[in-house]
Parts: sequence; structure tokens; C-alpha cells
Amino acid sequence: MENHIKIKQEKTLVLVKPDGVKRGLVGEVISRIERRGLKVVALKMVQVGEEHIQNHLPKSDEWIERLGKKTLKTFEEYGIDPIKAQGTAEPKEIGRMVKQSLVKYLTEGPVVAMVVQGIHAIDMVRKLAGNTLPVFAEMGTIRGDYSVDSPSVANIERRAIRNIMHASETTEEANNEINLWFAPGEIHTYKRAEEDTMF
Repeated sequence: MENHIKIKQEKTLVLVKPDGVKRGLVGEVISRIERRGLKVVALKMVQVGEEHIQNHLPKSDEWIERLGKKTLKTFEEYGIDPIKAQGTAEPKEIGRMVKQSLVKYLTEGPVVAMVVQGIHAIDMVRKLAGNTLPVFAEMGTIRGDYSVDSPSVANIERRAIRNIMHASETTEEANNEINLWFAPGEIHTYKRAEEDTMF
């Protein structure tokens, strides 16, 4: 496939997480994606179990340790004692706790999963979503406009940050996540009316 066609047909996985579903933001997320010129080619609401989310999240020790280090950095920035907050200051141990809180968060209610396609879909959706940490998400992004959660509060309460949505970060991640959440027959092909005019 030629590069320009590949770029036009790039796909990414988007999840509206349980907090986004409960707050009635599914339509807002889809609307912003579609207004950007991207198209939804697969869509469903599902309630998934722990095994499914364990398969969705990275498994590497490096990722777990990175989660722990990010948490420790947040504690340091806000003057929080990690021993008091988490019972440990060991990055891998904290990373495992954070991962477990993510599993709990993503299984606490239904999730709306979708495959989004279009020019630079991965980067475009992440730009629409805003920073993973809502406190740093710019106004005009989905998280910047609709989420006020704080990593320091979430860490102290030993829960995941409620940040409305997930969007794949890389092509490899997008491919793996799409294959986990959707069967090939659930992904559709169609042309939006304005595609020829837009790109």
C-alpha cells in the first residue's frame, strides 16, 4: 500500500472509560472525533472483565516500573510521603498497585470502544483527548474541558485517574488493541461524504 493511502487509512482504538460513560460524554467524544474529519469505523458498548483489561495493559517490567516512577515523581512534586500514601517507595511495587487500580477502574462499568480511522488518526485523537493528566490538559481538549482529576489525589486515594478516555499511543499499540477489542467483521469500510474535499 502506498504511503499516502496508508496515512489516510490509519486506525486507532478509542475507549470512553466508565467515568466518561457515566457522565454522558460518549456523544461529545464521538462528535469531536467526527468534526475533526475522522470517521468511526467500529463502535460498541461492553462491560469487560479483569482478564480482558490485563491483556489490554502492557505487561513488561519496564512499563510497571515506569508507572511507579511517575507516581513517585508526582508524590515528590506535591510533597507527599510515598510510604504514608502507598506503604512503599519501591517503583515496581507502586507500579503494580497503580496497574491494579487501572484494572479496577476499567472494569467498574461499561466502556464504549471504537475504532477511528483517518489521516494521522493516532496523533489526531491524542491531540483531541489532551494530556493524560487532566490537570495538565489544555482547555479545548476533551480532558481539559471535562476532567478535573488530579494525580496526587488519585494516588493518595489509591485509585486510577479519571480521565474520560483512552487513545492508542503508537501504531503497534493501536494494532494490538484493535485486535483485542474487535473482530475483523466488526470493522467497517465506508467513505464520508466530504472525504474528497477534505483530503
